[in-house]
Amino acid sequence: MTKTLHPAVERAGLLIDLKRYEEARELLSRRLAEDPDDIRAWVRLARSHLFGDEKDGAKALEATERALALNAEDTGALTMHAHALRASGRFPETEGVLREVIRLAPGHWHGYALLADWLWRIALVRSGQANGGQARREDMETGLRESDELVREAIRLSPEELYAYEVALLIADMLGDRAAADQWEGAILRIDPQHEEALSRRARKAATAPGVMAKEAATLYADALSSAPGSAPIQRGLDYASYRLLRGVRWLALLCLVFAALGIDLFATEGETQRELPLVLGQRLWDLVPMAVVWVLGALLRYRRLRAGIQVNLRSLIRRRTWPRIVLGQAAWVMLCALSITQIPWTERTVPLVLFWAGLVPVVATMWFDRRKTG
Repeated sequence: MTKTLHPAVERAGLLIDLKRYEEARELLSRRLAEDPDDIRAWVRLARSHLFGDEKDGAKALEATERALALNAEDTGALTMHAHALRASGRFPETEGVLREVIRLAPGHWHGYALLADWLWRIALVRSGQANGGQARREDMETGLRESDELVREAIRLSPEELYAYEVALLIADMLGDRAAADQWEGAILRIDPQHEEALSRRARKAATAPGVMAKEAATLYADALSSAPGSAPIQRGLDYASYRLLRGVRWLALLCLVFAALGIDLFATEGETQRELPLVLGQRLWDLVPMAVVWVLGALLRYRRLRAGIQVNLRSLIRRRTWPRIVLGQAAWVMLCALSITQIPWTERTVPLVLFWAGLVPVVATMWFDRRKTG
């Protein structure tokens, strides 16, 4: 039996890391033809079948069985055998294999972490099988409690291993333990300040806290995205916060519509005489002043004070998504109604009244519906 890692096996491992799985298999096949007792070659061959576009659980399982026939107590072969069993649709059987890994290597963290990651899922599967496809919450919680104990042991054994903390965070979330989740999230970011999921969680918690305005939320997500530029969850959060900013544009347009109605005395007030129509040119031009102030203070200055990344995302969001364009279209429609009401020298208020309601009703009717829309 081969005790040291053969150069061909070592090279195959590098090829697998580079995702050149077919080349790795060819190299390992040649090596096993030379020495069929090379257990590390069998384990690497199983690994090559478990990853990539063409996963083959059956071939991986066959390779790990050959490895275990050479040494039934090899923890590397046992761990890969567990992966092969899962890929082959025999997930519940992995529990016994991983418990054997822990028995053989009680001082190594990985067996504990992997069993913790899978044990509550196995409990869920078994509960579903035993209850006609309906998994019981209490069965899963039992698995989660043991998983929590296992992963804490993994962290105790190796406090710098990121995977163990990721499993701990998932379990804390499943148990609803926010204090523990915050603890594990902080530990993950200490080890990896650019960790995508932890950054996304932290930004989401801060951005969705009560009282956080759209601009603050967008800034929080932009900060997180600068640390993890490729994060899809953070980008989605930034898109939603940017959309909230765009939704505010409609309120500015509606305020201008109200100013237009006031400027033309569209609605009669008891005890007061409405202005005589048509309004003189000077009055019509003066009615533009409050609208200009609204847009300068409410949109232009606010936009200029946004971070460059948020400005870029706003423009990108308008190009990429449908609802942001709808929102801007609605704001433009409302402004067209407001300008038509004030700038055309109407002799009667019938048409301006129609324009007012035509601008108001469609926008207000959709505001409740599109709160969660980003595209």
